[in-house]
Amino acid sequence: MAERIHITTAIFYSNGTPHVGSAYEALAADVFARSQRRRYGRENVSFLSGTDEHGDKIRRAAIAEGLAPKAYTDKMSVLFSDAFDGLNVDLDYWVRTTDAVHEKFVQQMLTKTQARGNIEFKEYEGLYCVGCERFYTEKELQQPGNLCPTHNTVVELIKESNYFLKIDQFRAEVIDKIKRDEILIRPERYKNEALNMLAEPLSDLCISRPKARMDWGIELPFDDLYVTYVWYDAFWAYVSEPASRLGLDTFMRDWWPHTEHFIGKDILKTHAVYWPAILLAAGLPLFKSLNVHGWLNFGGSRMSKSSGNVRDPVSYEKAFGPDVLRYFVMREVVYGLDGDFSEERLTERYNADLANDLGNIVSRVLAMAQRYFDGEISTAPKLAEAADATDLIGSSAHKLYLCFGRDGKALEQKVAAAVDDLDFKGALEDIWQTLDAANKYIVATAPFSLAKDPANLRQVAQILANLLEAIRVVADALEPFMPVTAAKIFDVLNVSDDTTKRAPYGDGLKPGHKVKPPTPLFPRREKLAAS
Repeated sequence: MAERIHITTAIFYSNGTPHVGSAYEALAADVFARSQRRRYGRENVSFLSGTDEHGDKIRRAAIAEGLAPKAYTDKMSVLFSDAFDGLNVDLDYWVRTTDAVHEKFVQQMLTKTQARGNIEFKEYEGLYCVGCERFYTEKELQQPGNLCPTHNTVVELIKESNYFLKIDQFRAEVIDKIKRDEILIRPERYKNEALNMLAEPLSDLCISRPKARMDWGIELPFDDLYVTYVWYDAFWAYVSEPASRLGLDTFMRDWWPHTEHFIGKDILKTHAVYWPAILLAAGLPLFKSLNVHGWLNFGGSRMSKSSGNVRDPVSYEKAFGPDVLRYFVMREVVYGLDGDFSEERLTERYNADLANDLGNIVSRVLAMAQRYFDGEISTAPKLAEAADATDLIGSSAHKLYLCFGRDGKALEQKVAAAVDDLDFKGALEDIWQTLDAANKYIVATAPFSLAKDPANLRQVAQILANLLEAIRVVADALEPFMPVTAAKIFDVLNVSDDTTKRAPYGDGLKPGHKVKPPTPLFPRREKLAAS
């Protein structure tokens, strides 16, 4: 049986609209999911996201808009799901923590955990951040002033009785699994951070809130005066819907051990410290990986709802067209590091990479195929001959050949391996190196000049066959990153079947195949049209 993979984004907190920063996480996970589907088949890859809809921040945001919390979250969840649909994030599950299926599942996990003796009731006094919806120790806060390290706001001193999860008993096991990469945290720097977070004994984790203070949450199954702590609730969104559909035992056996979580670095502690303990406390196995990305900065500061420094991803999609934002954030940012988002840089990338490099070569080659041969391919691509001809070593043909290799699979394999390693930027650089080699091949062979003499048309036909096949393979490699663009290129190549799309270089477009006239992929733009 093929390996199964369960991929998740974080469950997005629905107290504000989606922004480019949240879209970045969803787009990275989508590229990863599309790449895995190509390898294992769609039926063996599941991709989940959703909205986290309980807690005090949600309640306060709803009040500010004059809405009941459920009415407010209904509106906000649609904004997120519509935004991701608009960005072509191809999900299998969209989970809302207010869904009845999810609420029932969380109560089942609470019951299961309590039955194992891992929950206790006690009085607690602590420093609480409403923005994070969690307690902090003074050591974790910025001093002076007891400021939240994420929101830079003063925390509140709260004293109350609550239910607590006894998590320190699992600390040694979690440390061992992280060290052995049985919980694979990548990039490596975040593995070291997680181990530092686990270096000292852990305080019990508060997993409830009294209804007298905050009633917008899932009621505890064993105490109707309390609701579930929002983080405990939200974690189970990774599991609740697929486990309810497939059965908990089946999902935990066949899918969960292959789970790839995509998260931001600001929630590393909750996922590396608390989430493994929550699973172990319920007697369940652990996930495979935490894939941790950095922050997107705009104007020198982090893009976030709490700072108000946000940009609407849908506006860029509408202004620039499909796939442009996807391409930009995957090409511009090294996954795991912070990245800078600027509208000026987006426009530069659009014109240089998409209009000049990709759009131009597709248009030029298709136009020549129409002009000289009415779109018909008359010969098979023969770049492989450049592999052994010593007089061609170092030539433009040989360099283009090297992009595909003797078996025609080199580009596909390099891109897939880079995506597996979360090197999205590197994968796109490999594709653009191929485009660069193809453009240099055009310059060196000058088919437009050769075609002026009818005696050279056979040579021109060979050059164009080589280039059209290169464009087909590039379109296939681009599909996880730019699905709409890849589909447009396949359309003008007149290729509709998956076998031809995915074929190695040299096994795709055959003599007698006819391509269509070109249509502009990325018209140049002089300035930003997004608001």
